[in-house]
Parts: sequence; structure tokens; C-alpha cells
Amino acid sequence: MIVLDFSIAQWLLLAVCAMFVGMSKVGVPGISMIVVPTLAIIFGGKASTGILLPILMMADLFGVSYYHRHAQWKYLWKLIPWAVVGIGIALWVGKVVNDELFKNLIAILVFGSIALMLLKDRKKGTDFFPDKWWFAASMGILGGFATMIGNVAGPIFAIYLLAMHLPKNSFIGTGAWFFLIINFLKFPLHIFVWKTIDRSTLTLDLLLLPAIAVGAFIGIMLVKKISDKIYRTTVIIVTVLSAFLLLI
Repeated sequence: MIVLDFSIAQWLLLAVCAMFVGMSKVGVPGISMIVVPTLAIIFGGKASTGILLPILMMADLFGVSYYHRHAQWKYLWKLIPWAVVGIGIALWVGKVVNDELFKNLIAILVFGSIALMLLKDRKKGTDFFPDKWWFAASMGILGGFATMIGNVAGPIFAIYLLAMHLPKNSFIGTGAWFFLIINFLKFPLHIFVWKTIDRSTLTLDLLLLPAIAVGAFIGIMLVKKISDKIYRTTVIIVTVLSAFLLLI
């Protein structure tokens, strides 16, 4: 159970985290990655995942409501079944293996995937393997695993969509729908299997809803001012930094 008797400084820190999540869900790339270690410091590793998930779900609704028309469903259907497989694996592994080991492994795989994506950019017009079915399968399984273990699938999913060369709004809309579906699938698993969500954690999350809304509004304003080229470059840079953050 989570005690809601926080200091003013702790409430401000939680509000900032919620704002960052809101900003990330409407297209400000990677900013929510800072939230993962912050909440882990406050609440502990596994408990923090249950607190963060409903925040992500509420922010997902903002992202989908604004960008839902831009989703590219053909990419979603390729990923979602494999992501469910990854969630199933993580559900079991999360009980028997140290989370830090898997975060380090995820970071290494993110670096490798970025290298492959940049190689694809240099070989435009050639038949490069990220277009193959197994690339979607591997990214889906890894993304599902990462999102269940620590809510850190953002960089992995970003790599997949960047490799598909989606424009900015399609990138955001497709990501918004993917995480809305996946996070709602995870919700009962956190309640009944890992037992990281209860009435007190949900109360805390609901109290942070205004901060999520403010973050979403700020994020929408920022995205409108960013060109597709700058947006793609920013996603790559922040994704690399996020992967480094997982190693800390």
C-alpha cells in the first residue's frame, strides 16, 4: 500500500513526472524515460511500475484522442501479437530475475537496433532486413518484454517506427494506439499477478491527472513547432540517451 502523506517537494516531483509522461504521449520523444528511474528511487523498482502504468494509461488517452487519425494500423497488427508474447515472457521472468540485468540487456539491444536503422538509411533502395517479418517480431517481443518489466518500451518502439520512415504525425498516432492497447492489456496483470496496483496507488495516480493534462497540452504545442527532419533527429538522439539511462 502506498501512503499518500508526501512532502511538498515529493508532490512537486511526482507532478513533474506526470507532466513528462503527458508530454511524451503527444509526441515529445523520450522525455518520460526520466520518470522511470525517478519513481523507482521513490517507491522501489517493481512497485514503481504499478504506479506508473495508470499514469501512462491516462496519458495514452490524451495521445490517442489527438492523433488517432494518423495511426498506421498495418504496422500495429505486425507488432501487437508479438508484444503480447513478450509480455507473457516478462510476466514470468520478472518474478525470478533481477530487473537491472534485463534493463542493461535492453539498453544494449537498443544500441544495436539504432545501428541497424542508421545502416538502413545509408542503403536506401536496397532490400534491407528491417522490412522483414522477423524484425517486427523481434521488436514486438522485446518491446512487450520491456514494457512489462519496466515501462521502457518507448525507445524500442521508436526504433521500429523510425526504420519504417513514418512522418511525424503517423509516428505519434501509431505509437499512441500501440501503447494504449498494450498498457490496458497489462493493467489486470499488475493487479492480479504482480499485485503492484491497488486502491491507494490508483488514488495517487488520479491525483496526478491534472499534471498529465498540463503536460499533454505543453507537448502538443511543442510538436507543432518541430519539423519532420528535426523530429526524427531528436527521436534518435533522445533514444540513445534513454538507453544510456537504462544502464544507470
